[in-house]
Formats: sequence, structure tokens, C-alpha cells
Amino acid sequence: MRLLQITNKPPYPPNDGSSIAVYNMCCGLINNTVDLTLLCINTKKHFKADNEVDAEFKRNSKYQAVYRNTDVTALGAITNLFSNQSYFVSRFYFKDFENKLTSLLKENDFDIIQLESIFLGNYIPLIRKYSKAKITVRTHNTEHLIWERMIANEGNFLKKKYLALQTARLKKFEKKVLQSVDAIVTITDIDKQYFKKWGIETPFHVSPTGIQLQQYQVNHTEELPDSVFHFGSMDWMPNEEAVLWFINNVWDKVLSKIPQAKFYVIGRGMSDGVLALNKPNVVVIGKIQHAEKVYHHYSVMVVPLLSGSGMRIKMIEGMAYAKPIVSTKIGAEGIEVTSSKNCLLADNADDFANAVIEVLSNNEKRKTLQNEARNFIEQHFENNTLVKQLVDFYKTL
Repeated sequence: MRLLQITNKPPYPPNDGSSIAVYNMCCGLINNTVDLTLLCINTKKHFKADNEVDAEFKRNSKYQAVYRNTDVTALGAITNLFSNQSYFVSRFYFKDFENKLTSLLKENDFDIIQLESIFLGNYIPLIRKYSKAKITVRTHNTEHLIWERMIANEGNFLKKKYLALQTARLKKFEKKVLQSVDAIVTITDIDKQYFKKWGIETPFHVSPTGIQLQQYQVNHTEELPDSVFHFGSMDWMPNEEAVLWFINNVWDKVLSKIPQAKFYVIGRGMSDGVLALNKPNVVVIGKIQHAEKVYHHYSVMVVPLLSGSGMRIKMIEGMAYAKPIVSTKIGAEGIEVTSSKNCLLADNADDFANAVIEVLSNNEKRKTLQNEARNFIEQHFENNTLVKQLVDFYKTL
């Protein structure tokens, strides 16, 4: 099977949720003997130099990237008002990438072309023009739903109105893309059921993001006592929203019971507001080079998301490292966890604080959560197995 995988950000190094999802998919496809070609938009926001991409990965994936500054600008946002496209989407369509894609389509006879997210949907007519391959879209999230949840928590009236317009356009585009492809690959069954309610009859396959388990070595010997951490890209708005909610509504309740506890905020793209935080026992670390050191160094992971969609890859990683996790239901959405068995779920400030306190203060509970979290990942998220099931599905197309 010859497969062209197209993504709107480079996956290597895999240092955030979506790049991990794409990278692990690439590895799974290669390990399942798929003849893979990977084409990326290398954005300014997520820029990764070609010479820093692992040579073996570059060779096995036939890695190619085209640079583009897709940053949101005030001028771009205002100009977009006079179009009928969502600004969330239009930033990813540009001539250099169109030319590169056209060359690949003319030079190769692909069986499957897999778009990583609907944001690449504007290239579908071009693909249809030059290729007879089956086109699939892998939906990392229900994209418009993320913004609908964000809007519900937005206090600025003008910003709320602008986001509502863009989200309505995004929802319309999302539905159009899903109706125009040959198959849809969702990361969660929740997303599949949501899309089916739209009346979409396109073939579906649910393929959770898998974990290459040999890369996740469990080590609790270096953990700081009474340490709580959040790890994720802070330039993704739901993550910043989650951290600020946790600090402003939950953290003082934890300190009232465990005054020596410390909360570590870790991840790239910190806003000035987060960097300027001056809260008791809160440490803002920012970008780090080696993710495994985070999971080995800190004890209790929190995923206090109030908005978002799809699957939190960092939560999957945390469970693979046998971290005890406290999450909101939205944070754990799409991951069939069992509260009190392999994680703790809580949706209001009091319950969330009590859950964190329980894990910090109860050694037996913490060890149970650690063991059950790792067991859960081993049973349900082995990468090569999950990708083989996807490849088998593609053969039916």
C-alpha cells in the first residue's frame, strides 16, 4: 500500500500532543510495511528544522516539508471578515504547498491520501484533480466543538462575537470536508458518534493514538514529594484556560491541607499572563527538552481541561509512565478510563482539590493508580496493533 500522509505541522521531534499523534501514526504505518510519504506544512509557530529531523525517520517516511508562517495577525483576522472562509482554516492554504503537493501527485501513484485534520480540506479538489487515491481525513478533534466550549467561557464581548462567527464558518467547513472524503478516521468513538448525528454516511474507523510502549520506562525513584504538575503546550488556549482555573480555584484548597505541596506548570508557549503568575508554591518552568524527565521527576499529573475535544495525548503519555492522574471529564474525553481505578475524575473545584489531596496523602491509593494506569495503556494503546487495524480498514476501501 502506498500512502501519502499530509499534516499541517511537522511531527518530529514529537513534543506536543498532535505531533506525537502524527509521529506515532507514521511509525505504525512504517512498521506495518506501508510505503509512506510524509508531507508537512512547517509553520513558524511549530518550526522544526529539516536537519534536526532524525535521519532514519526522514528516510523511512520520505519526509518533506514546506515552510509557512500561519500565525494569526490582526490584519489577517480583519481581512478574513470579508471572506466566507474560517480564518482557522484559510491560513493553511498557500501556493508553495499547492505546488509541492501537485508534484507529488503527478510523480506518484498513491492508494491512500490521509489528511491529518480538516484544516487541510481545501486541498481536496487539487488531490481529486491529480490522483485516483482514496482520500481519508484523520480527525484529531471535533474542531468547532473546541471553540464552542471556549466561547462559553469567554468574557470579552467583541472577542466572543468574532469567535462565534469564525466557529460557525469552521463548523460548516468541517461538515463539508467530512462529506467529501472517502473515509473518516476518528481518534475517539465520541467524535465518530458526534459526526454520525450530522447524517454523514462516509465509512468510519476509530483509531486511537497509540503508544510505542518500549519508549515509556516507568521510574518513580526520582519523584519530588508532594509535587503536582501540568504538562502541555500552553499556546493551545484550552491548556492555559485549564491551568488558570486550577490555580485560581483549586490550588489554595490543596495548600490548606498540604501546605508543602508545589504545582509545576510545564510546556512551551507560555503567555505573559502565565509567566507573571506570583502564586504560593506555583512554579512556571516553560519549555523542556526531554519529556521523560518531567514524568520521572514530578508525582501527580493534573488535566483540568474545561474545553477541548478529541483525545489528550499527554494524558495517554502520563498513564504510560504510570502517573496518578486527576482530570476533568473533558480532559479524559475519548479515553475509556474508570474513575478511582486508573485515574480520578472531578469537575468542580472542591472535588478536584479533594482528589489531588487524596493522591498526595494516600500512598496506597497513589500506587494503585500508578499500576492501573500503566496496565490500561498496555491493554488498549499498543501502537502497531492499532495502526494494523487501520491499514486493514484501508484495504477494504
